Amino acid sequence: MTALDLLQTVVDPGTWHRWDEPVTTLPRDPGYRADVERARARTGLDESVVTGEGRIRGRRVALIACEFAFLAGSIGVDAGERLVRAVERATRERLPLLASPASGGTRMQEGTIAFLQMVKVAAAVTDHKAAGLPYLVYLRHPTTGGVLASWGSLGHLTAAEPGALIGFLGPRVHQALYGEEFPRGVQLAENLLANGLVDAVLPPDALAPAAARALAVLCGEDGERHGGTSAGAGAGVDRDEGAGVAAEARRASGVEGGAGADAAADRVGGAVDTAESLRRSRRPERPGLRALLRTAGRDVTPLSGTGAGERDPGLLLALARFGGAPCVVLGHDRLDDDGDGGDGGPGASRPPALGPAGLREARRGMRIAAELGLPLLTVIDTAGAALSREAEEGGLAGEIARCLADLVTLPAPTLCLLLGQGAGGGALALLPADRVLAARHAWLSPLPPEGASAILYRTTERAYEVAERQGVRSADLLAHRVVDRIVEETPDAADDPAPFLTLLGEALGAELTALRARDRDERLTARRARYRTLGLG
Repeated sequence: MTALDLLQTVVDPGTWHRWDEPVTTLPRDPGYRADVERARARTGLDESVVTGEGRIRGRRVALIACEFAFLAGSIGVDAGERLVRAVERATRERLPLLASPASGGTRMQEGTIAFLQMVKVAAAVTDHKAAGLPYLVYLRHPTTGGVLASWGSLGHLTAAEPGALIGFLGPRVHQALYGEEFPRGVQLAENLLANGLVDAVLPPDALAPAAARALAVLCGEDGERHGGTSAGAGAGVDRDEGAGVAAEARRASGVEGGAGADAAADRVGGAVDTAESLRRSRRPERPGLRALLRTAGRDVTPLSGTGAGERDPGLLLALARFGGAPCVVLGHDRLDDDGDGGDGGPGASRPPALGPAGLREARRGMRIAAELGLPLLTVIDTAGAALSREAEEGGLAGEIARCLADLVTLPAPTLCLLLGQGAGGGALALLPADRVLAARHAWLSPLPPEGASAILYRTTERAYEVAERQGVRSADLLAHRVVDRIVEETPDAADDPAPFLTLLGEALGAELTALRARDRDERLTARRARYRTLGLG
């Protein structure tokens, strides 16, 4: 069933009205451009997302849906912007929202900027819910990756299509990365229902009555008032108006970047290619968060677990000072399995991957920061989140989504440090912040580069080539305003960690002090503007 077929099935006859403004641009890359042209010809759509409104049992409702036949329903910058505008319009017109993803996740051809669209979509959904408006999700076959780990997991109620494949990492990528099949039956809708991750498994023809029943309660006595303005009101919102909103948000953000920042970053640190940064970030001798706290932190007090009976070795949570600035610190822990406090020297085993319990522990740190008004420092250094039956059934994708929602709205000052590897949703979950620093050889990618290569070419052999095109290195991130500042390594933190960690500690102390001095409302406005405008130029 196509996205349009589903929407026509759900809404009352004759009430469907599209909101989408045409997407007429084409990618510059010849191969990607050809893929988009074929997808448009095959589906009759201009992008992978359809948005609009209709009535469900007489109630006016906003709807968004992915078309899987359009490049696997993947989300790039244009699709992400279309999603956000639809959610924002639903919020503005006080409409309940029904979302139906069917997607492989982030669009690999667009790289890290496409990956970061999930932040602004999650932020828009969070605003919608904060306005007291219902958000329902219907997961179709298949829904994986960043889509599941953001707007696909934030519903007040969530249902799934019978037999749908729903999981954080698709089975083909898992096979390519780990050389083995993912356990059968784990990523099925019925198993998610059995493990409390969705509320119902429903065929498409049962969605309308189920949504109507749910909305009758969620909208309460004000259901018709929540129906918003008349169907014609607001219909004149167009691409030019959206561009004006984006421009205003950019001005509020105060974040500068662009090609000039890219060139300046390479002049300072020397032009380091992507493959070299990837190799250096993966050296087992590279200092991690524990070494940073030992060398540059003061008054360090480790915390343990969620406070509700869970602990994850993949996350470190502590109280500390950098310079004179106090903060809550949470980040990926590269402690080796022997537990000797090292940072993974030669021969060390693979660092523990972050699982759902670790993200719940991270959210404990966020709550402490919010309650006490302390700055929050998040540290990213991960080859990827945990990929296992336990992680899927423990709600990994949903915890990533909730971390994104918490971080974009957290009242406390927030600072993120990209210290090393930044692969996939496990990295994205700790990224949104008022300011972002990166070590020279740190990087951020929608997947481990080998996974992206497997998706695009069905081989891991082109990982460095794909990473180069995706713009994952620190200089690329600076140019795209994902990162605000690069901390140099001379030339490699693994060879001489103490000077690097000292320099890093000084930078963190200065940034935390500056964040504490900023006006709260101005800082929160700038944070939201930062992620709202990513990828819009």
